[in-house]
Amino acid sequence: MSGGTGHEHIAAVQWINPATNATGSSTVKAMIDWITKEKGIAKVTDGKNTVEVRVVNNAYLRTYADGKWSNNLLSLPRY
Repeated sequence: MSGGTGHEHIAAVQWINPATNATGSSTVKAMIDWITKEKGIAKVTDGKNTVEVRVVNNAYLRTYADGKWSNNLLSLPRY
């Protein structure tokens, strides 16, 4: 988090590619570019529920579940 506790303050994300088990960390800008330019599909799971991550205006990451925006990223452990 950078400068606050809202979605717009997420500075980087960690990820795993379930197809290859590759892991890494990306800046929010890199993840936004991957989702928008490369048609990447990002998801977040708490081990029980899996929801899609979408790009919103003002370019920050937020999850989308059950037809509505949600706060799943903010509830993940910080690293």
